[in-house]
Formats: sequence, structure tokens, C-alpha cells
Amino acid sequence: MNKPILSVFDYGIIVAVLLVTLYFGLKYAKNQKSTEAYFSAKGRVPSWAIGMSLLATLISSVTFLGYPAEGYANNWILLVQGLMVPIVLLGTVWFIVPLYRKVIGLSTYEYFEKRFGNFARYYSSIAFVLRQFSGMGTVLYLLAVALSSMTDIHTYWIIIVVGLIIVTVNLLGGIEAVIWLDVFQGFMLFASGILCLLVIIFSVQGGLPEVWRIASENGRTGFGPYDLDFTRLTFVVMAINGMFYAIQKYGTDQTVIQRYLTARSDKSAIRASLMGILLTVPVWSLFMFIGTALFVYYQQQPLPDGIGPNSVFPYFIMSQLPVGVVGFILAAMVSAAICSLSADLNSLAAVGIEDYYKKLRPNRVDNEYLKASRTMVAVAGLISMGIGFIYIELGSESILGIIFTLYAIFSGGIVGIFLLGVFSRRANQQGVNIAILVCILFTAYAFLSSTEIEFAGEKHLLLDLGAFNFTHNKMMLGVYSHLIVIIVGYLASLFYPKPNLDPNLYFYGWRANRKLEQKEGIDHV
Repeated sequence: MNKPILSVFDYGIIVAVLLVTLYFGLKYAKNQKSTEAYFSAKGRVPSWAIGMSLLATLISSVTFLGYPAEGYANNWILLVQGLMVPIVLLGTVWFIVPLYRKVIGLSTYEYFEKRFGNFARYYSSIAFVLRQFSGMGTVLYLLAVALSSMTDIHTYWIIIVVGLIIVTVNLLGGIEAVIWLDVFQGFMLFASGILCLLVIIFSVQGGLPEVWRIASENGRTGFGPYDLDFTRLTFVVMAINGMFYAIQKYGTDQTVIQRYLTARSDKSAIRASLMGILLTVPVWSLFMFIGTALFVYYQQQPLPDGIGPNSVFPYFIMSQLPVGVVGFILAAMVSAAICSLSADLNSLAAVGIEDYYKKLRPNRVDNEYLKASRTMVAVAGLISMGIGFIYIELGSESILGIIFTLYAIFSGGIVGIFLLGVFSRRANQQGVNIAILVCILFTAYAFLSSTEIEFAGEKHLLLDLGAFNFTHNKMMLGVYSHLIVIIVGYLASLFYPKPNLDPNLYFYGWRANRKLEQKEGIDHV
């Protein structure tokens, strides 16, 4: 399609949002005088702002573009993962949040070390780093491709400009700037999504009832297939994967756990978590339904040739929305990417400092650690931009599916380690180390024997074991890795002495201490 030309007014709105982004970095720069302030804001942030920040952290251009693309091309099966988040976490977040606030300083993976030793800490933190870089590259890729399809700006320049702004905001304002920028972006995201959906529905002949009828008749509604088949993408596969995803994201992910630490109290952190959880699912659903409504709209209207699912939403924005509204929507899209990536960069630097730099150079002055933190932010930003360039060269048909697959692969049994640590007093360091090694071998086998590459015009498995190839859907790979760690870790632990644990490190000890503190009148506010 011919690229529409944005008006000067639209460009002005986008530039204004970018300037506001830089303003947040400058505004909070004066507060960043220690690593504690840089990474946790010393409890200066109210719970409602942290809740909005959690929302913005989990919402990016993947949501803005990936969900409408999936809603246009398929039914809502990929939404199942997100729907499992509140189901799992509403019963557990009240315990997970105060546990971390009590036993760690900054890095989530400090808990893994206290419970199971150095190997568990470094394994889980490396898995986090791999997940973050793969996800950040995808966010930059999606944003660049979408904006390039709407403007005459080259994809590489989009990545460079957005990447440099993200790095600058982080270097100047730290986590405090990131959180308040998230609040600004959260409101823009809601407004832009609702605005787009309303325009699409009112543009469809017959309105919402017709959207539902045509979508249902063409298999664009529902969460099926519902059969018990682990070799395909089914409701059961996504539901099981979603349960582990919820625990992984809210129970083991530095990007989220770091938000818990910025709150003033346990109760404030729990309120923020519940707010973030309850807001995220409606936003995911909103953007998925935008794709469904777009499918119906373009059943009634001609769609130019060569526009695939990933390009439908950008095409609609450019061709159907008026001047000014287009600029606002694109600005919201850019802001969503910036906020998500800013949080990712800050959390990567936090892990880099706590899990690696301080281990290599212990007992240094805090100013050295603060300088090293900023260096890590800059380096991580450049690496993410490089990954975005690679994604552009490779291209992709289903970004959302790829993201979920990478999360499944790089999860590597982390949830299994966490659940053993929290709920089993018998699990010990030796048993979990054995389980991690078994998990690594299984993940390598499953990935290699199920991944095809194209060579000389033909597709070949990286490792072909014939009847012993891994044939289940890759979403299940992460699930199996967690289960392997739980089962192998517990059984292997039986061959070694029972550990002597700090009661705060596992649920039953924590609950007993909590009851004792409440009895003595200690208030966690």
C-alpha cells in the first residue's frame, strides 16, 4: 500500500509526547543520588501509581499491535494466558509481596540464593536476562515496523531514536521517572484503545451486534479448540501455560518484583499489585477485540492486497482516523513501547548490579555502584536496539506467538524452583541443583528436536531423533520444565539432609511469624 502522509499536526503530537517523556527523566534526575533511590525510589511512590506502572510494564507495542493482529487472524485463544493471571494471583499475591519485601534487598534472585544457593540464583537471573532481551527486541521491532508502514521514516531510525530516548530517561530519572511516565502512558493507552474500538464499531454496518454475528460465524470468537491435545495450541495448553506464566511474572520476574519494593508498606504494595492485575486483563481483552472488530469491518470494506494481519490495525489508523487522532494514537503506541522498555532496562541494570557487579566488586562505595548501574542501562539499551535490528532483517509472521514461545523456552523451570522454595521445607540446595541440570538437558532436547531451519530450500530439524522428537506444542515446554524441577528437585532432595531454614523463606514459617507478629500487635503498614 502507499504510505499515507502524516500531517504536521500529527507529527507535532508525537514530538510533544517524546518531549514529555524526556521531561520525566529531567524532573526526577535530582533524586537519583544513590542506588537505592535509582532502583527503588525509597518508598516515595503511592500505591495507585505503582499499580498503573505495573499495568504499563506489562503493556507495550506487543499489546498495541500483536493482540489486534491475533484478534484479526484468529480467535481469542492467546488471551487465555492473560485471563489466568487474576485467577492464580488473587489468592497468592498477599503472600508473595511481603515475602520479597522482607527477604531481599533489590534483586529477586537474592531469594533463590538464600533458599537454594548461588547456582539457583545465577541460573534464574540469566534466564530473566535472556527473556528480557528477547522481549525488548520484539517491542522495538513491532514499533519500528508499524511506524514505518505509516510514515516515510526508516525502521532503523525509529529504533535508534526511541532507543536513545529510553536510555536517556533511565539514565536521568531512574525508577521514579519510569513509574510516573508509566502513569502518563497508562491513561493514554486506555483512551487510545477505547477510542479506536468505538470508531471501528460505529464504522461497521449494523454496529456491535453485527460485529458479534460475523465474528462468530467466521471463528473469530471463543477460546477453542477445547480438546485435550498437547501437540496443538488448545485452550488447555494456554490455560496451563497461563497459570505458570502468572506465577513466573508476578512471583519471579525482577521487572514486577522491583515495583513491590518501591511501595511505602506491604499493604501499599499489595494494593498496587491487585490494581495492576485487575487492570491488565481488560486492556489485553480490549486490544484483542479491536482485532476482532477489524476483521468484521474489512469483511464489509475492501482491504488492499498485501496487507497482512500485522498491518491491518496500522492501516486502519492511517486511513480511517482524522488528523490529530492519528497523531494521538501513534503517540500512545510510542509511549507504550517506551514505558515497557524503560522498566525492562531499569530491572536489567538492577540484576546486573546486585547479582554480578557487587559479587565481583564487593564493599565498594555506593557512588561506584550508581555509575556502574547507569553504564549497564546504556549497554542494555544498545544491545536491545541491536536485537531489534536483527528481528527486522529476519521478519516475523506471528509476533505474539513467538513472544509466548520464547517465554516458555527461557522460563527454564524458574517457577518450579520458586514453588519448591516457598512450599517445601524438605527441598534443599543439592536436590534443586540436580533438578536444574535435568531441566537444562530437557529444554535443550525439546527445543532442538522440535525446531526447524530452512536449508537449501528444505526444512530440517535441528536435531532429528525420529520417534523420540518432542512433538508437543512449545507452549508446553515451559510447563514441563517447571514440573521437572518440582518433581526431580523434591525427590533428589530426599537423598540429602533436610535444610535448616530461615522461617521467612517459606510459606508456613512466614505464616507462623505473621500470626505471632499480629498477636503481639505489630502492624505492617
